[in-house]
Amino acid sequence: MSNRNKVMIDGNEAAAFVAHKTNEVCAIYPITPSSNMGEWADAWSAVGQRNIWGTVPVVAELQSEGGASGAVHGALQTGSLTTTFTASQGLLLMIPNMYKIAGELTSTVFHVSARTVAAHALSIFGDHSDIMAVRQTGFALLASNSVQEVMDTALIAQSATLHARVPFVHFFDGFRISHEVMKIEELTDEDMHAMLPDELIAEHRRRALSPEKPVLRGTAQNPDVFFQARETVNPFYAACPDHVQDAMDRFAKIVGRQYNLFDYVGAADAERVIVMMGSGCGAAEETVEKLLEQGEKIGLLKVRLFRPFSVKHFINALPASTKSIAVLDRTKEPGAAGEPLYQDVITALAEAMSEGTLPMGSFPKVVGGRYGLSSKEFTPTMVKSVFDNLSAPTPKNHFTVGIKDDVTNSSLDYDPNWRVEPDDVFRGMFYGLGADGTVGANKNSIKIIGEETDFSAQGYFVYDSKKSGSITTSHLRFGPRPIRSTYLIETANFVACHQFTFLEKYDMLSRIVEGGVFLLNSPYGMDEVWDKMPRAVQQVIIDKKLKFYIIDGYSVAEATGMGARVNTIMQTCFFAISGILPKDDAIAKIKTSIKKTYGGKGDKIVQMNYNAVDQTLANLHEVPVPAVASSKIELPPTVSEKAPDFVRDVTAKIIAGHGDDLPVSAFPVDGTFPTGTTMWEKRNIALEIPAWDEVTCIQCGKCAMVCPHATIRIKVYDEKELAAAPSTFKSCDARGKEYEGLKYTIQVAPEDCTGCALCVEVCPAKNKSEVRLKAINMVPQIPIREQERENWDFFLNLPEYDRTKVKLNTIQGSQLLQPLFEFSGACSGCGETPYVKLASQLFGDRMIVANATGCSSIYGGNLPTTPWTVNKDGRGPAWSNSLFEDNAEFGFGFRLTLDKQEQFAKEMIMHLAGEIGEDLVRGILEADQTSELGISQQRERVQALKEKLRSMTAPEATRLMSVADYLIRRSVWIMGGDGWAYDIGFGGLDHVLASGKNVNVLVMDTEVYSNTGGQMSKATPLGAVAKFAAGGKPIGKKDLGLIAMSYGNVYVASVAMGSNDTQTLRAFLEAEAYDGPSLIIAYSHCIAHGIDMSKGMEHQKALVDSGMWPLYRFNPVLAREGKNPFKLDSKAPKIPVKEFISTETRFSMLFKSKPDEANRLAAIAQEEVTKRYQYFSHLEKLYDTINAPATAEATEQA
Repeated sequence: MSNRNKVMIDGNEAAAFVAHKTNEVCAIYPITPSSNMGEWADAWSAVGQRNIWGTVPVVAELQSEGGASGAVHGALQTGSLTTTFTASQGLLLMIPNMYKIAGELTSTVFHVSARTVAAHALSIFGDHSDIMAVRQTGFALLASNSVQEVMDTALIAQSATLHARVPFVHFFDGFRISHEVMKIEELTDEDMHAMLPDELIAEHRRRALSPEKPVLRGTAQNPDVFFQARETVNPFYAACPDHVQDAMDRFAKIVGRQYNLFDYVGAADAERVIVMMGSGCGAAEETVEKLLEQGEKIGLLKVRLFRPFSVKHFINALPASTKSIAVLDRTKEPGAAGEPLYQDVITALAEAMSEGTLPMGSFPKVVGGRYGLSSKEFTPTMVKSVFDNLSAPTPKNHFTVGIKDDVTNSSLDYDPNWRVEPDDVFRGMFYGLGADGTVGANKNSIKIIGEETDFSAQGYFVYDSKKSGSITTSHLRFGPRPIRSTYLIETANFVACHQFTFLEKYDMLSRIVEGGVFLLNSPYGMDEVWDKMPRAVQQVIIDKKLKFYIIDGYSVAEATGMGARVNTIMQTCFFAISGILPKDDAIAKIKTSIKKTYGGKGDKIVQMNYNAVDQTLANLHEVPVPAVASSKIELPPTVSEKAPDFVRDVTAKIIAGHGDDLPVSAFPVDGTFPTGTTMWEKRNIALEIPAWDEVTCIQCGKCAMVCPHATIRIKVYDEKELAAAPSTFKSCDARGKEYEGLKYTIQVAPEDCTGCALCVEVCPAKNKSEVRLKAINMVPQIPIREQERENWDFFLNLPEYDRTKVKLNTIQGSQLLQPLFEFSGACSGCGETPYVKLASQLFGDRMIVANATGCSSIYGGNLPTTPWTVNKDGRGPAWSNSLFEDNAEFGFGFRLTLDKQEQFAKEMIMHLAGEIGEDLVRGILEADQTSELGISQQRERVQALKEKLRSMTAPEATRLMSVADYLIRRSVWIMGGDGWAYDIGFGGLDHVLASGKNVNVLVMDTEVYSNTGGQMSKATPLGAVAKFAAGGKPIGKKDLGLIAMSYGNVYVASVAMGSNDTQTLRAFLEAEAYDGPSLIIAYSHCIAHGIDMSKGMEHQKALVDSGMWPLYRFNPVLAREGKNPFKLDSKAPKIPVKEFISTETRFSMLFKSKPDEANRLAAIAQEEVTKRYQYFSHLEKLYDTINAPATAEATEQA
């Protein structure tokens, strides 16, 4: 019996555990889904956790994956055991260094949570496309198929690389394994010592660069010798497979688990065999076991060492009885003769045949297929379809499984109702809302079950890539045997719905078994909940004889200070109903997990969660199920019947959770999707929404300005438009001379609002009769949903105010402009999107946006719906995302085209001037497009030009027609976060700013890598705690603005809307008007800061008041006019730095964990703030002096 610890961890933690124990240096950079490995390593080093040799590994975050691989290369060359963690594009950025590391026969292991490489679209989910992109580098590629294998194989790879002198990529499937929580056996330090003898480490160090024994590496070689030198590594690669098998055998003797380069399971006399690698092997092995019970002669060959591919070991692992083989690849290589593993198998069999070592009597039939791209489900019934295909007289080759390909008909059919899971496995599904804590609570639940019972346990968590506010599904399994089910739960014993509104949108109960348990978080009590549910849901509960429980988690959360987070409450309900543990034991364990999870964030949060647990059971009730479905509520259509065909036929199915059912023919061939589709989604996620008080309102426009989701709109219009207004539609007389005689309305989109309450926070108007109220106030959504839906529809049909007459430089005026960025998937209360929305209001009808990968690309371009939209004329922002690292260059390319095509159009128009007409030509070429009116007039001229061109037959006319629209002013915006601008993309950004080209750069600075989970960037301020800075960031924030200002010809602004919205507006207008590069650095509060997001704008103001974020504008135009180009818009600091940072968890948690260090860093931060304000004040005065007009006397002397 092993005395090793049993632990509940995910694949990332398993890999990081071994990597941290067996290395001295970790050079890292965050990328989903591998970031957690670096975070674990950093957290362990931050608390002084030592490796097996008794020293604390150094963990260093670089500016990019390319930088991380360079640091790894350098650390290896100087003798340290070094590792890194990455995935997808990150791994691709490491390729140049991987060639070098392998070419120099340097021992290392890169741990990779294998992820889709972006092609027609980005995907954060798992497949092997990144692994296949590095198979030519010379790295050995070693696969793990489960969380236990990740821990084991990480150690085997570390041992093998030291023996073989071949570097390794140890990979496992992103999300399916990297984020699956599983009960496994933890390796000990003694196990690792036994696998890594000191002599191997000493040999590695002896090869290090040292001035004591100097050598030279990295030479440049010529054609006479390079080829020969390249072939010197052959013996090492030839020996590598045996070194790996030796390591596996030694591991088996030490630990007791035997692995092989190729592991076969199945019938000894199998005739049909599947060959594959990765997590899909779990589902395949379950299928093989089931079919073996039915007498099938089948088997599965699991590939572990993919590179170097050992033909000998592969052939020896295949049953001699094999007649047909299906090779499954989790990647796609367009244009290839077949996918990589398939081609290797064909080659191996052909070589064995030619050498006379093939054990079969004849060459087996071999077919290849693709499965599981981007974490697409791969289930036992799909495995069965692959075996069934092999039974066909002519099996389909180059097939796909798991999708419906109705274009090239490559897909295999399968029976969706075929199952293999035994009944004694508990299967629970928990539906939550992104950011409501459901996933975190379920991770704790499955850990409690796994660690406190003898059950095997597994947790897997399904998200889409919206930032928050979309559905999350937790899949929990536990049972008496090891769990190999590497696929989602298909039939559930227990279903919990944590958001009542989901009942109207998703089929919560389609997978629940008869007699199962349904737990609902309901705002309605026992007496009324039944008739508040859709009739279709009632019928399922009756037909399936479900046990039905409810709790008003919202009320318990509110009463205990938990806000919208019902996670702890619902977790307590689950344990109370399931009876897995005795009630008192379960509550004690929940509280222990709360202390462990939230202890670092302060006792207040811990006590709130404790209180929520204690208050839960009294509010949990079983509801007697009536015999009849009596509700009058019917399930609404997913989208309106008024939606465009594509939205109804494709988008609606994705929204409803049926995207897996869409065929290939439904999708655009090149990844191009329509804009303006979020308007059809109607998420209804807000419990409360703002209601306008037209009497109290002062019409300042601030509420609409800060609204992150553009759900608060303002219109000014003629009173006659109210003739058909709904009875509850509100309006009042518009204020201001320019709006005299017009009506004014502020309207909320009730089903799109996320309930963040930022609008209420910034509203300056107080209700004089009831001081707790303002001109806009939060009220329950459900009671007013129907009337406000009608009001919203009416409001949208009111005419937009003529934008050529709007005073753009006022908040009131700017907010009359239609947002062309609406209802995004950003977090409720997001600090970034108000800036994006503002840009779309001001310039959206002529914008082209290059968006760096990150939060803004996910909430801006993530399916099923897209928030960029169009105005009534069909104009709006054109948007694209290239990569994380190249966004500035990508947008620069936009400008190169726009300038070139404008030039070409002008050349053509001058060439055709005689036929077009001199007046029109002159008007177009001399147009002043610096105002809304000027742009509008130019559009009219270009339209007139097109009318003339349609009647002309000259080839030049056709060419001019294709570029005529380039004569209208275009506004290029390059958008992204601080991770892009300060770190990975800084080199490109610097070059683009230095180019002098007319591009507008918007950096939404959250001071942390928000999209990948809150890692440190060079924008992270001194003393802030972040992932990769668990001990507080020891150095100050990079000053991107000062760097850009040093060029002298770049417009630069530092803004914070919550502190000074007018300064923000002016900065946007000035930046876009400037004919050259502009940079706006916009402070964006973030959920990662550990704040109440409804107070985000207050935090922005306090940040500026502390002096940690100075507001300023640098306008080169003013310098050319002899004026001071630098304007310091913020006053001297009003509050101490320590007072501000005490309000944000990212700072305050350091005062709890390391109070002395926190106080030291706070003192330094205060000193830096004081110095920086003095610096900017002096800078403003200096520019005054430099740009002061010369005196007459000085002019004469000159």
